[in-house]
Amino acid sequence: MKPSVSKILRRSIGPFIAFLLLFNFYLFFLDCIEVAQVGIAWNRINGTMWLQEPGWYVTAPWTQVARIDTRPMRVAVTTAGHGFSAKLVQFDRRGWREFVATEGFHYYWWYNRISFNLGYKEEYRGMRDVMRGYAYGVTKYPFVAILKEYQN
Repeated sequence: MKPSVSKILRRSIGPFIAFLLLFNFYLFFLDCIEVAQVGIAWNRINGTMWLQEPGWYVTAPWTQVARIDTRPMRVAVTTAGHGFSAKLVQFDRRGWREFVATEGFHYYWWYNRISFNLGYKEEYRGMRDVMRGYAYGVTKYPFVAILKEYQN
């Protein structure tokens, strides 16, 4: 005897609801910070900010977390000339408050995602572009650690 459609629906609705609940919990309440990242969390209700080290965090749905890559990155002024240098820089997590005071809080990964510089090998997007601007600036910032300077 074949099971009826209503019996099949009754049997499958429970796992489907459980899946939806778990997926919504993951989407709205969990934050995962990878090993080579640091998270800057901002509670939009009371305005508090804190730093999240690598790991899993359960936060309120009104808490936003911006993830910043802390691996060293090479930044350079791209040009056809050979008289410019390159720098190996890294985000220093100890200066995160000064970084937010200077840049403001938003998703730094999203910086310049819609750009039209398709003819260049180097793309000016995300945190690499932010770090390049501060590495070549006149003022030294506590959130930029210059590890090495390459001169031509």
